Amino acid sequence: MTDILQFLYLPFLAGLILTGIHAYLGVHVVERGVIFVDLSLAQIAALGTTIAVLRGLDPHNPLTYWWSLGFTIVGAAIFAMTRVHRETRIPQEAIIGIVYAVSAAAAILAMSKATGETEHLKDMLVGNILSVSSRTVMTTALLYAGVGAFHFIFRRKFLAISMGQEIPNVKLWDFLFYTSFGFVVTSSVAIAGVLLVFSYLIVPSVGSMLFTQSIGKRLAIGWTMGALVSALGILISFWRDLPTGATIVCTFGIVLALMAVVWALTKRKELAAV
Repeated sequence: MTDILQFLYLPFLAGLILTGIHAYLGVHVVERGVIFVDLSLAQIAALGTTIAVLRGLDPHNPLTYWWSLGFTIVGAAIFAMTRVHRETRIPQEAIIGIVYAVSAAAAILAMSKATGETEHLKDMLVGNILSVSSRTVMTTALLYAGVGAFHFIFRRKFLAISMGQEIPNVKLWDFLFYTSFGFVVTSSVAIAGVLLVFSYLIVPSVGSMLFTQSIGKRLAIGWTMGALVSALGILISFWRDLPTGATIVCTFGIVLALMAVVWALTKRKELAAV
């Protein structure tokens, strides 16, 4: 049992770190109605990685990360400049979808020329949280702590925009939001893969919204949910010899369904008491 815990504690710690930042960012994403922005930014980051590989860099070279981040910052600028106003007929989610599709197609075209490195790229994009190293956990924790501190300092600005309020220099603040988001996504996808990162971002926020509208309570519920699902998903994947990322994603889905059942039963009792 001790050997199992020693093997699993780093993946679980990585899951906690992912939960901490993504559950918070998920609140903003859901409130803004840009649900698939992380998938789009992740695909832009993948395109940057592919271009770096085409230029002769190893997928795990630190310079490859900066190529990926550079592309992600360009995506952040696009999303900030195309911010939707009330009088705009085109929803921003449509723009996000277009950017995702074009980035995915461009990455496919680029990977068709990356002979011998395609499997490395696939491994990096799928992620393998079970094989995460202590160094990766530490550097990721420091990076996310910096992003968290940045958001805490300017929390009033970011929350005001997410709640639909108009503030001065809104496009600049949107750019800063998406850029900080890009730092997180670029690192998270390499650790956990696109689907798992999306689940950490969206599912805790949606689950918490069933029970409260308070930002503080939503964060508390989201963090608790993410931590429990991380532990449960990792244990199930280890005991059943299943892909870890897919197991955690399915566990998120099951737990969210159970929360929805609890919410429905609670509402039924409240209606019966009226």
